[in-house]
Amino acid sequence: MLNLLVKPGWVLLENVVQDRLGHATFGLIAACSALAVVVATFADLGLTQFTVQRLAAEPRFADRQFATLFPLRGLLTLASLLALLALGWGLGYRGAELGLLGAVGAGLLLTQYGQFLRAPVQARQHFNTDALLSVLEKLLALGLVAGLLLGGKLGLGSYIGARLAAAAFTAALFLGLLRRLFGELPHRWPRRRRAARLLRGSLPFAFIALLYGINERVDMVLLERLSSAREAGYYAGAYRWLDAVMMYAWTVLPLFFARFAYAAARPRELRQLLWVGQRVVAVPLLLVVAFVLFRGEVLFWQFSHSSGPELAHMTQCLKILFLNVLVNAFFAIYSTLLTGTRHQQPVSWLVALSIGLNLTLNLLLLPHYGAVAAASNTLMSGLLVSGGYVWLVARRMGIPVPWHLLARLALAFGLLCGGWYLARTQLALSWWLEAGLMSLYFAGLLLLTGLVQLHELRQLRRSR
Repeated sequence: MLNLLVKPGWVLLENVVQDRLGHATFGLIAACSALAVVVATFADLGLTQFTVQRLAAEPRFADRQFATLFPLRGLLTLASLLALLALGWGLGYRGAELGLLGAVGAGLLLTQYGQFLRAPVQARQHFNTDALLSVLEKLLALGLVAGLLLGGKLGLGSYIGARLAAAAFTAALFLGLLRRLFGELPHRWPRRRRAARLLRGSLPFAFIALLYGINERVDMVLLERLSSAREAGYYAGAYRWLDAVMMYAWTVLPLFFARFAYAAARPRELRQLLWVGQRVVAVPLLLVVAFVLFRGEVLFWQFSHSSGPELAHMTQCLKILFLNVLVNAFFAIYSTLLTGTRHQQPVSWLVALSIGLNLTLNLLLLPHYGAVAAASNTLMSGLLVSGGYVWLVARRMGIPVPWHLLARLALAFGLLCGGWYLARTQLALSWWLEAGLMSLYFAGLLLLTGLVQLHELRQLRRSR
């Protein structure tokens, strides 16, 4: 919930930053950030999740292994920074661009190292402390960048410096807090056999994290390299809103993941959970997608320095990307069902297949069609992997796919879009009044299609 509160602030702030710095400059920053995230994810080698899992299951694990894990993770951070610069050189970054990549990468790698330092806090069930730590860097960076904007001193160097300073301060703070909570941190030069044994245990986590992290990042890097930094800026401006909206799904789905795992041996309970999860995930996203399809240009109100064609280009990318949100609204719950019931391997292969399709389409289309191609490729790969999720559930699970629910959701969305089209063409309403009217109309559609039933509302009211 704390992340959900911070995210809107970051979206609005980054809109202003991109407007002040320019699309080309921000596109270069976004590409450097995306490349650094991929390297940072790989550099962790799954050690963070592995450490949380082992510490939670074996409290003595820290005494036996943390002395090796602590310096090993530090060495991996330094090595990954060098690897990032080498990769950047291979991709054609030179001079100031390479320096920017190094500064952005250093900040993100420090952030990743801070997440590793939070592992003992998570494993020992200090959830309130961990929740505060998870948003501390974002809040600090938010304050620093907002201060630069208010002081009129925002520039490329000051923006990157503020984010790097926030990451460095937070990592140092995490280290001090870890020592305060758990005492002196043991450390020794990692021995080869012990380090290799730990890495073998963590690699399955690394594979999953890399698969899920690379698909959404590779578009930005290839777009900036194969098309232009300006096109990457347009894509970043649109993708920022997709990322913000999908925070809802990524907050709700883990709750169902735990319930699916608990009910894995009870098909009837799994079916009921799927029916509930299908509606909980999809319904709010359907309304948001419809708003973007008919009023997406409203979201770029902060871009006062952009021309009309530039705003139209970003809006086009935004609408294509939100078709991908629509796909996730219908089918993301099936991925959670599969991974929660120990079908991780086929899901990983599906994700790998979608990455291959995305890379192929990017190489073919990005040089000619830029940001629009990147958005379309994301949609195509999303459709492929979502169809695979439904196929796997139908083939491998002992529960039926709720086609009746999917049909009702599709009907409600179609009627919502039809009503919104009439409102746009027949009524001359301001966007906020139009959105309010359509929200009330959608609430009626939910009752009409049976997606929300009166007895459920009565039960909810009594439970309160």
